[in-house]
Amino acid sequence: MATAKPKASAGKGAGKTAGAKNRVSAKTAYQTLALETRNGVALLALARPDIHNAFDETSIAELTHALLAIDGDAAVRAVVILGHGKSFCAGADLNWMKKMAGYGREQNMADATALATMLKTLSRMTKPTIARVHGAAYGGGVGLVACCDIAIAAIEATFSLSEAKLGLIPATVGPYVVEAIGARAARRYFLTAERFDAAEAYRIGLVHDIVPVAALDERINELLGALLVAGPDAQAECKTLIRAIAHRPFDDAMIADTAQRIATVRASPEAREGVAAFLGKRVPAWVPPALRKK
Repeated sequence: MATAKPKASAGKGAGKTAGAKNRVSAKTAYQTLALETRNGVALLALARPDIHNAFDETSIAELTHALLAIDGDAAVRAVVILGHGKSFCAGADLNWMKKMAGYGREQNMADATALATMLKTLSRMTKPTIARVHGAAYGGGVGLVACCDIAIAAIEATFSLSEAKLGLIPATVGPYVVEAIGARAARRYFLTAERFDAAEAYRIGLVHDIVPVAALDERINELLGALLVAGPDAQAECKTLIRAIAHRPFDDAMIADTAQRIATVRASPEAREGVAAFLGKRVPAWVPPALRKK
């Protein structure tokens, strides 16, 4: 299915600045990716539609580079990961797999570490990330979905953790996928390597919402509108907080840690601005001009 690129309008009126590029997209010409920004949103596209945006060592290295560059750019407020053509990401490139078959132990470790590093980089970004999923999301493509903070899929999308069919295991994507769907669902889909549809992906928690493909960009733009009116430093702190408290005992150490976190954030310039804006019945300074009510 052909899909349009997200408009990243981030709400009513934001289209007035659509098409503006920032310094992230101008710095590097990628072979396997397309990167642009609109209204403070980075649109990072897997851009090898002829092979359904499958991974190889070049695309993995470029993704890592692009994610680090985006995360370091204060002008970018949110990131959308998408795929050009008929698929989001169909997993590993067959030619890359052929090369891997001849690798020794050291080459395999270096290759696997590069993939694991890319996934960790995406998962640990300080900015909010959204996966825009259409068509096929297989293998490492499921890993990308699980690494994003929010995942929205077209109803027509299909998913598979297909590694076991090849005598392999979903090792590097495993921590993120299990975090998203839980160990019980992982037992089924890791072991069977079967395909499942978007409704099942929603049921098991891999994606947050499913919509017709024609409504995919509209739904993502609604989320972007919500993300862009929240404080960027607070969002980064929220992501750190989640990692610090998830699946850990609710003990005295956690209570002390959470108290320290909020005490620190309350004294930050962003929090002071946010509270002052609320009390003064005005829009906080971090909200983009296109989203400010006239």
